[in-house]
Amino acid sequence: MGAILLSPIYILVNAYVVWWLLQYLGAWHPMFRSFFIQSLLVLIYTLLATTLLSCFVIKQERWKRRLKIISNYWIGVFVYTLMTIIGFDLIRRMIKRFHLLPESWFETKVFFLLVGGVIIGIICICSLYGMSHAKTILVDHREIVIRKQCKQSELTIALTADWHLGYSIGEKKIHEMVQRMNKEHVDLICIAGDQFDNDYDAIKHPKKIAAILRGMKSKYGAYAVFGNHDINEAILAGFTFDSNLNREKKEDHRFYEFLQQSNIRLLQEEAICIEDSFYLIGREDPQRAKKLGFQRKSPKELVKGLDQTKPIIMMDHQPKELEELEQVGVDLDLSGHTHNGQLFPGNIFTSLFWKNSDGILKVGKMHSCVTSGVGIWGPDMRVGTDSEIMILHIKFQS
Repeated sequence: MGAILLSPIYILVNAYVVWWLLQYLGAWHPMFRSFFIQSLLVLIYTLLATTLLSCFVIKQERWKRRLKIISNYWIGVFVYTLMTIIGFDLIRRMIKRFHLLPESWFETKVFFLLVGGVIIGIICICSLYGMSHAKTILVDHREIVIRKQCKQSELTIALTADWHLGYSIGEKKIHEMVQRMNKEHVDLICIAGDQFDNDYDAIKHPKKIAAILRGMKSKYGAYAVFGNHDINEAILAGFTFDSNLNREKKEDHRFYEFLQQSNIRLLQEEAICIEDSFYLIGREDPQRAKKLGFQRKSPKELVKGLDQTKPIIMMDHQPKELEELEQVGVDLDLSGHTHNGQLFPGNIFTSLFWKNSDGILKVGKMHSCVTSGVGIWGPDMRVGTDSEIMILHIKFQS
């Protein structure tokens, strides 16, 4: 419903962008003023702009995959096109209002071509950089001190999240992640949700990816929780379209089987004690729980009966209820979900909505750790943020 309501705005905005593009190209060269060339440009632009819909409507797997990949690139380009045009238009209006430049400058062809060239240059640089940067995984090392006794004085955790396996993320990215992770010789691997991207069938070679994941090396193994996208749903422009699916179809047993085949243990509203040294708790995602119709345990219920003298580590996809978790004795909360905004200035907005949108924040005695994730959601780009694995070097001190 949301996508349908917003569609008139999307059409008008795209019409504005096309009009501006035709005006610029027409001023640059007479060839672009011909009806044939302009019609061809409008057709190409329309095909790109409607990939959001066409990849949703077309069910033939080969074409659906191609259109979805194009759509993911298109969204990012469109975002920066819109932001740049609006930004320059606001600057132009301010300059005219405060008479910072002679009025006659705005009417010249040279000024129009110069501004248009700068706009196109910014869009191309941001888009190409974002496409390239999204494919690189960085390793972020952090040090944490937990004021509790533990059998071992140190613990190294690899925190990863938000793979979003599907049309944009596949074997190559996961292989790079596993290679980088294994070089760190970690004790524990924690996967904080959104392993999937709302559609298991979007994964091109699930068995090959599971085989790659089985190559993850750690002393105590790999553990995961589910995120809000680890559920079967048809998504159009970021909005859910099949909310009436039954619970069994939404959950999709293949999500569980994939993790089992990858030697990843799923923790759902449960706590385990590893080597009689520390606890690891896995929480269900609140949005996923709501859609599937079951109740999450409270922080108090999750830690009930645990030995509070031992370190307590929580995996919770969304970095919520931080104060509540700290109050019941959780020492370390591991999350993802935010992507750190993924595209600048998205990281500015996520910092306004989340107490900890990226990195490490100390809440009382507890440390909240939020990774920006390995994969992407929607636009196949990263600008101003990183695809990362967070390596936590934990020291225990009484």
